[in-house]
Order: sequence, then structure tokens, then C-alpha cells
Amino acid sequence: MFAVYAARIDRDQPLSGLELGERPAPEARPGWSTVTVKAASLNHHDLWSLRGVGLAEDKLPMILGCDAAGVDEDGNEVVLHSVIGQSGHGVGPKEPRSILTERYQGTFAEQVSVPTWNILPKPKELSFEEAACLPTAWLTAYRMLFTNAGVRPGDSVLVQGAGGGVTTAAIVLGKAAGLRVFATSRDEAKRKRALELGAVEAVESGARLPQRVDAVIETVGAATWSHSVKSLKPGGTLVISGATSGDRPSHAELTRIFFLELKVVGSTMGTKDELEDLLAFCAATGVRPVIDEVMPMDRAREGFERLASGEQFGKVVLTNP
Repeated sequence: MFAVYAARIDRDQPLSGLELGERPAPEARPGWSTVTVKAASLNHHDLWSLRGVGLAEDKLPMILGCDAAGVDEDGNEVVLHSVIGQSGHGVGPKEPRSILTERYQGTFAEQVSVPTWNILPKPKELSFEEAACLPTAWLTAYRMLFTNAGVRPGDSVLVQGAGGGVTTAAIVLGKAAGLRVFATSRDEAKRKRALELGAVEAVESGARLPQRVDAVIETVGAATWSHSVKSLKPGGTLVISGATSGDRPSHAELTRIFFLELKVVGSTMGTKDELEDLLAFCAATGVRPVIDEVMPMDRAREGFERLASGEQFGKVVLTNP
């Protein structure tokens, strides 16, 4: 079957290890189901995999892609939960959890095999392309906001680095949930888009906000860390799920963190139940993922290049006929 896969690890030039071509189709195994992929979306995780983060060389070649929506063996339209390896999830209970593309072949292919437990019905209100955007970036944002930040309607939130999948999702979900959302970006066009999506104000990265916020959604890391901490109200919560600019800020702001009793919470992906809630939330409210571009799977390299450049706003989606 046709697939998009990591053939080599290159930490400096990750796209040099990206290959498109034929790979073996999934083999049947007890407790697992094969899904025909209709749409799959790119995440920064795919670029990190090409750099060898979370992907060992002895697992190569590895089909990339965490997210997908498609059709199962019984003809049902489904969405995949890509966190695999927890007790009772179709993999041995002693195995550490992982996500697709770390130990198991991913979704950028004609077919993918996952534990049957990891399959959820796709709401009829969502297209395959929309549903394929939800299981990683949008689920991450959902968990950051509503589980780990614990925000409620009327609260204020700062979203650092508007434009990526998680940050775009946080703006849209926050607006839909009645939050007062602020956003930052170095790019004027991305600040404008953030306002169009529902942010009450969008400022340049590092600029002073008109008020301190209840929570910060942080995925940028070192470049915005100090600003994130300084933007919080006393007792506020900083939720971090990534560090695209590096994980070693020049100033950790420890004094401010303990003096103002701030909370710093790490967040990774989300649970199957949270994905089910997110799907229902989108179906019921009309909220839809922001899609930057949809392209056929055989143009995947273009999609990777767009993601690596940082030019996209929202999700890049790959489709099969």
C-alpha cells in the first residue's frame, strides 16, 4: 500500500529522511482492527519523529501520522484515538503508553491497524477531514483548557504563539466555552486570524497584556516562558504541552512562581473519554477545526514543508481517494 514514512533519522534536516512509497499493509492480529484511512492530519510530532524524538532507529522504516478518520472493517465511519499501550487498551498492561509512530505504524497510509478499543464513531456532523484534525492537537488543547487549567466560562486565558494546531484549537474552543481569550504571535497576519477566530485581543509576542489572566496555554517553551509566568494572576495556572523553541528558558521565574502561588501543569494528549467529549462538543456546537490546507497523500512532502516553515494557520490534512 502507498504510505508516507520515516526511512532515516536526521536531527538537523528532518525532511531528508521522509519517503513516499509502498509499504506492507497491516496484518490481522487479535484485538486489533484495520481502518481504511480517508483523512489524516499532520502534527509537529511528525517532524520530531523525523529528528528521532520518540522514534528509535531500530523501528525504521516507520509510517508517520498520529491522527486519522476513516472506515472500519464493518463499514462504519470512525475516528482513531492514537494513545496506545495503557492497561486494557488492546496492548499488554505492563507496556508503557505510547502514541502511533513510536512503536506502531502510523496513519499516513491507505490503511492503519489499531487496538479495536481505540476506535470511536465519527459524528455524522463532521467530515473525515475535520474529524482527522481532532485526536492530537485539538484533544491536547481540550485537555489543557478544561482538565488541566480548569477554566470556567468568564475566565481569561492567554494562548501563546497563535497559528499552530494546538493554539488554534485553544482559541476556538476557548471562545466557544465563554472564555476571554488573548493570543500572541510574531506575525501580524496570524494575530489578525486569531481575532477572527474569537480572541478578544492579539498582541506581539512578549507584549504586555491589558490584564493578567487566569491561565496560560504554553506550547512555545523557552522563548515565551517568562512572559507566560508574568501574565498570570496570583494563583493562576500555566499549562505546558510543548517547547518548540527549546526547553531551557533563560529565566525560570521561580521567585514569581512561588510568591504568587502559581501552578505549572504538564499536559500530554488526552484520554479516549476526552476525545469522545470533544467529538460531541464539536457536533453539538458547530465548532469545527481550522484547516489550513487539504492535499492528497501523495503531496505529503509539501505538507511537511509547510508545517516546518511555520507558515500554516491551523491543520494540514492529507487525504486518500
